[in-house]
Amino acid sequence: MYNILIVDDEPLICKGLEGLLTKSGLEIGGIFTAYSGHEALDYIRMEEIDLLVTDIQMGEMSGIELMHQAKLVKPWMQTIIISAHETFQYAQMALRLGAKDYLIKPLNSEQFLDSVRNALLKMDKPVPQIDMVKMRDNERFYMEEPMPEHNERLNRLLIGAADAMSEEAERELKLLGPYFSVIKMKLDPGKDGEAAATTDKDSRLYRYAALNIAQELLFGEWNALPCYSAKREISIVLQWNEEEYAELSANKINQLEMIGRSLHHHVHQYVGINATIGISQILKGTEFVPVLSRQADKAIQWGEKQGDYHVFYYGDFNWHNYAHDPSAEELTTQSNRIVANAKRYIEENYRQKGLTIHEVARKNHVSPNYLSYLFKKITGFNLWEYVIQLRMEESKSLLLNTDMRRYEIAERVGYESPEHFSKIFKKYFGVSPSDWKK
Repeated sequence: MYNILIVDDEPLICKGLEGLLTKSGLEIGGIFTAYSGHEALDYIRMEEIDLLVTDIQMGEMSGIELMHQAKLVKPWMQTIIISAHETFQYAQMALRLGAKDYLIKPLNSEQFLDSVRNALLKMDKPVPQIDMVKMRDNERFYMEEPMPEHNERLNRLLIGAADAMSEEAERELKLLGPYFSVIKMKLDPGKDGEAAATTDKDSRLYRYAALNIAQELLFGEWNALPCYSAKREISIVLQWNEEEYAELSANKINQLEMIGRSLHHHVHQYVGINATIGISQILKGTEFVPVLSRQADKAIQWGEKQGDYHVFYYGDFNWHNYAHDPSAEELTTQSNRIVANAKRYIEENYRQKGLTIHEVARKNHVSPNYLSYLFKKITGFNLWEYVIQLRMEESKSLLLNTDMRRYEIAERVGYESPEHFSKIFKKYFGVSPSDWKK
């Protein structure tokens, strides 16, 4: 059974789509509706949403921005975009972020339901199923390196062993750039952080499966060159041309983290092992690919010290502050400082409408995902739960001790509408604001 969230700033459209889905006969567990991007994000954070259907143009937060932030919370969630405008730029951005369809208003009922049905079907099989046991038991199974010459040349470039390439050689390797980043996956066949003794055949099977998953996830949406690197590693060179890089340029690192989280999620789900993901910065020029490769290695090395988190961006740690690799004590000190600063910023700004994890992370000069991980690890609850806790406790106090109306309290604690405030209040306390006051 699937949960679907419909987002549109026109309530009649939400109700119409909700009615269509209710009568569709699809395996739908719950249908949620939201009238703004910020309201939708609360649903995505608090409910198990499988499919997001969102308008592209809505008030303060566009459907593209909502999709982007939603993918950071749950990168495996499917999305369908609806729009009153057949704008190529919007469609291109939506599809690059992984939207499964881009529908133009007024919506055709059958077309909409077909789109939903297709998205839900893809959710069942997002990557090819790989029967590891059958492959492991097949004595005659033999796996060759995919395109050995291409794989070797790309690896020579990654480790800095390749001489300066001619334009023709770069074209043959499909290194188009000029902007590059490197993502590496280090596979860990162990369970719950325990190392596992694996045969050489097992290692090759795991690597083969992980490479197939990477190719399936990245195909068509990203200009990526995946290859085998070290014994238990997959390397992926991502690239953008000038036009692609200019598009959503401020969010590129978040997009890379979204890819990293999707890779870890799918490798864990379909191969049954963990993978530590290292993500480099983005630099311009083929000559910097070896630098980016070392950054991804460094991110993995740092990540392996954490144990309970799997996706690491090189830029999240202040490497320039340390002459040598930081000790466990230095890591803890920096982590505590980041979380303390985040808590202080939230306590000063939780009443702000449209407050996002992105904004809190930006003030701390770390990525939203890493901040969320640190916050949960150190405080025991997630960052957005803390925002809601502060808002709800103040709301409760205002209800009990003042004559302020519901819409005034909603405005005071940072909600865009009294209806949104009431939904969150009832979810948090189990009763509506009016019942609480009684």
